[in-house]
Amino acid sequence: MLRRFYNRVMILAASPYADWWLALIAFAEASFFPIPPDALLVPMALAKPRSAWRFAAICTVASVIGGALGYLIGFAVFDRVAQPILHLYGYGPAYQVFQARFQEYGLWIILIKGLTPIPYKIVTIAAGAAGFDFWLFMTASLLTRGARFFLVATLLHFFGDAVRHFIEKWLTLVTSALAIGVIGGFMALKFL
Repeated sequence: MLRRFYNRVMILAASPYADWWLALIAFAEASFFPIPPDALLVPMALAKPRSAWRFAAICTVASVIGGALGYLIGFAVFDRVAQPILHLYGYGPAYQVFQARFQEYGLWIILIKGLTPIPYKIVTIAAGAAGFDFWLFMTASLLTRGARFFLVATLLHFFGDAVRHFIEKWLTLVTSALAIGVIGGFMALKFL
């Protein structure tokens, strides 16, 4: 099953519409979609290593624009939906502490978590909910998302064939490691 999925993703990665799919997934993941763009970025960069940096640029721009939507969701909807519930259960003061901490440490949260496998939508929505400075959020998002995607693209550009052979030989191990990374990201989020 994993081998068939891998082969299908590799075919999609080489298709003429792959850039659009990559942009759509990167945009959606930053605001509401659960699958990170790496699921398409990696096979696309493996299929066309010379285009790896272009793919990273597509991911970066689409992710930052999607992050703006995530920020808007946190800013506009969170107050209308979650705030009354927080007050109903007496969590209003705890939320105010969260807002203050995000104002104080938000830049570091955005920079660090933007590089990890933790879903970026959590950061974007939290930044909006906390009322974090929008332009500082956008700048930090551009830096951190760009660093992440360009690092992946650079590694795949220079070591693409070796990475492809490793993945094809050890596909189950790679997917297990990715799953552990995602679970570890959620655990880190819980404890940070």
